[in-house]
Amino acid sequence: MAQSEQLTLQRLFNGPDLAGQSLRSARIAPDGQLVAYLRGAEDDKDRLDLWAFDLRTRSHRQLIDARKLLPPGGETLSAEEAARRERQRSSALSGIVDYAFAADSRRLLVPLGGDLYLYDLAATPDKALRRLTQTTAYETDARFSPRATYVSFIRDQNLWVIDLATGRESAITTAGGGLISEGMAEFIAQEEMDRQTGYWWAPDDSRLAWARVDESPVAETQRFEINATDVKVVTQRYPYAGTPNARVQLFTAAVATPQQAVQIDLGSNTDIYLARVQFLPDGKRLAVQRQSRDQRTLDLLLADSASGSTRTLLTETSTHWVPLHDDLRFLKQSSRFVWASDRDGWRHLYLYDLQGKLLRKLTQGESMSIGDNSQSGLRGIDEKNGWVYYMSNAISPVQRQLYRVRLDKDSAPQQITQAAGWHSVRMSDDASVFLDYHSSHTQPQSVTLRAAEGRELQPLVRNPLDATHPYFPYLDHHATPEYGTLAASDGQTMHWQMLKPRSLQPGKRYPVIFSLYGGPHAQNVQDNWGAGQGFNQVLANAGFIVFTLDNRGTGQRGERFESASWHRLSDVEVEDQVAAVAWLRTQPYVDGARIGVWGWSYGGYMALQTILRAPDSFAAAVSGAPVTDWRLYDTHYTERYMGTPESNPAGYKSANVLTYAPSLKRPLLLIHGMADDNVLFQHSTLLMQSLQAANRPFDLMTYPGAKHGLTRRADQGPHALNAVLRFFERELRPEQ
Repeated sequence: MAQSEQLTLQRLFNGPDLAGQSLRSARIAPDGQLVAYLRGAEDDKDRLDLWAFDLRTRSHRQLIDARKLLPPGGETLSAEEAARRERQRSSALSGIVDYAFAADSRRLLVPLGGDLYLYDLAATPDKALRRLTQTTAYETDARFSPRATYVSFIRDQNLWVIDLATGRESAITTAGGGLISEGMAEFIAQEEMDRQTGYWWAPDDSRLAWARVDESPVAETQRFEINATDVKVVTQRYPYAGTPNARVQLFTAAVATPQQAVQIDLGSNTDIYLARVQFLPDGKRLAVQRQSRDQRTLDLLLADSASGSTRTLLTETSTHWVPLHDDLRFLKQSSRFVWASDRDGWRHLYLYDLQGKLLRKLTQGESMSIGDNSQSGLRGIDEKNGWVYYMSNAISPVQRQLYRVRLDKDSAPQQITQAAGWHSVRMSDDASVFLDYHSSHTQPQSVTLRAAEGRELQPLVRNPLDATHPYFPYLDHHATPEYGTLAASDGQTMHWQMLKPRSLQPGKRYPVIFSLYGGPHAQNVQDNWGAGQGFNQVLANAGFIVFTLDNRGTGQRGERFESASWHRLSDVEVEDQVAAVAWLRTQPYVDGARIGVWGWSYGGYMALQTILRAPDSFAAAVSGAPVTDWRLYDTHYTERYMGTPESNPAGYKSANVLTYAPSLKRPLLLIHGMADDNVLFQHSTLLMQSLQAANRPFDLMTYPGAKHGLTRRADQGPHALNAVLRFFERELRPEQ
């Protein structure tokens, strides 16, 4: 029998991880004999060590204990690395947060503490670790070259390489510094384009391509980072919607002669986005994805590395926006490539030749070829046996499964993974095996090594909810998510998820808290273990029904559904959330007068819009780190959905929280980190000023020194979430 313990907020941040065992950032060695992964320390689940599972001995072992390499007091991140982690949503983690296998499967590259280490799997433990760098500078974005001749990295805004045979360092670029960076992804690329790097290797180690970023055109703004003991004025180049972006150029050179760099021709229009870059298998040509400023056009260019000349292979266009993705794969055994497109309203995979001729549409139907992070559905290509492997939500928008189709002939898709719920797949380079991360709303995540056709080869993490599981003591109070659908006003289907308190009694009505995000690109309603865990369970334990609706405009549902909010952010989103309130009020267990709403970031924006524009539906709101005026958010995200302030003034006014703030009628708690460099603290200070000028009361909780992800941090998260809980217990007053 499970012990009857209440899940506390503090326990969410303590170890061991309540989700149980897992293989974080697992990667299969190129020879298929080892699976490396990161694992939280027993005394600190957010400090990660490097581990491996040996498929021959079927045993786990620790490779590197991060604590032994870190200085006393832990790691001090450079400003650049801290910003990178904030962009990657990993700022709460410490220790080893990244690593890479060499092509020989023998060596691992491990960045730690600002330096780089090489781990030799064939050496004895006392001699396995070799330090590659030891400088006062902070090396970032480190990786092996494809054949592991070199290790490359960014230092002081320049691209460097180390020859592993000689240990000699050499600078590929030297112009980086100040407003110029070489080989680095600019702010917009990291934050909004899911491009975390600014350099790319040729497959034979002979050449590198890199981006040169000039931030001088970007508006300079002074951002205040308010800490507990001081205030720092940070001069930041922030590209507000409708203002100039950084200028990005692309260069390539042989590693042996970097001074003979060739500039790639990206066209005469410099106001574009460099979306993706990769070398073709021959190492002489590059594929470059160039996106127009309005994001309605995406060109796939083929560039010659010797001359820099380019030609267009294909062009995608849309009346709304062309989504970016990572589903471009050039075949090694033939002059063809696989490409993803949303051109028919759903993301599907297509086969092309190198002249840009469409050969075959590989996937079909009213579903998406899409991964668990929305970017990459293509998981692997087995050229020898003629299979293409991809993720899809064909069964249900709230599930993910792995499928395969024939590469060279039309074929019905074969479903590979079978268990209902959410699968996240990491395939070997040759597509012969894959790691299957699977969970559902009733089962924590397990990890299984499978053959390409789905056959189980080795269970790596079973993770049963038995007495050994960290979550076992809380099962008596666990609220199992329920799922359902509602129809939007235009007839489209919206999916919802609900947690009811285990103590729910027939005939009694309960308050509801909408836990929402509601914004473009995102999907919160998922049939997986994480979707109903964490703070949602604490709220349910406290006597609240927790409800989440993926309204129109959210992601992974096809163009019609996702573009419903185009140029009018919050209009249909609020309409759909209000429709959900109307439905909930017909349920016998819901107290329709006590419905609150809370969210963070875009969810914080939505919490404000719902409470301001639909006060008859929502009784109270908590808004965390909200955007309040879209003119103050960045170009790529905002203009994708809203255009520019000049082209869409009515839409910007309608979407502006400040338009409605003076009419606030319901209790509001506003939360924001005072050093947020994503949604600037200015968004909340503008709202404070507007509410104060209108003499509208509200509650406020600010966090000195805190960034955008403060609720994920053990030093700030418990307090912030407790503030949310106390506010709703006061304003919605659940009956005991």
